[in-house]
Amino acid sequence: MAELLKAAASAKARMLLCHGAGAPVQSDFCQQLAAQLALQGIDVWGFNFAYMQQCLAGQRRPPPKMPVLIAQLQDELSAMATDLPLILAGKSMGARVVTMLCAGVAGEVPAAVKAVCCYGYPFHPPKKDSWRTGHFDTLQRPVLILQGERDPFGTAAELCSLSWPEVEVSWLRSADHDFKPLKSSGLTQQQLLQQAAQRTRRFIDDVILEN
Repeated sequence: MAELLKAAASAKARMLLCHGAGAPVQSDFCQQLAAQLALQGIDVWGFNFAYMQQCLAGQRRPPPKMPVLIAQLQDELSAMATDLPLILAGKSMGARVVTMLCAGVAGEVPAAVKAVCCYGYPFHPPKKDSWRTGHFDTLQRPVLILQGERDPFGTAAELCSLSWPEVEVSWLRSADHDFKPLKSSGLTQQQLLQQAAQRTRRFIDDVILEN
């Protein structure tokens, strides 16, 4: 069951945020991201998949196969309010789930979903040439990926020559998979999360105007 992570003072959109493989939506990353997004006029709801709910209850579980996760997300979407434009979002593994749902791999994409935002997409496992982008060519919604330049799941150098019709990648300088920068950059994780939230707002504004 989704829970409200952070409400905007005057919301222009509603986001359903899914977590990564190893940490729930109550993680520091998701909480800080939600706070920054709310400052940009976005209500942020968080969704823990069933295995993560069991982990939080003390029963450690690995993530199930992708079709199971997609089905759980579909069930949750059916209960979401539709009074605001709905944006699907995910951190790492959650980003893969939401993009696959919006590529139609499990059937029709819910009409309420207007766009997708990804915070650290797992393009491939670190140090492995096993890409998770095969579904990008069939995406049925615009996708924004906020990615750290030195993210081991997909660096700027690896992706500089790649593109997909519905995908825009926005790079965060010096950031890793959790948007933590090198000290030498002079940046902080909070500043990068703020940049990611601002870029998300501009993307959502563009999507709303197009519709």
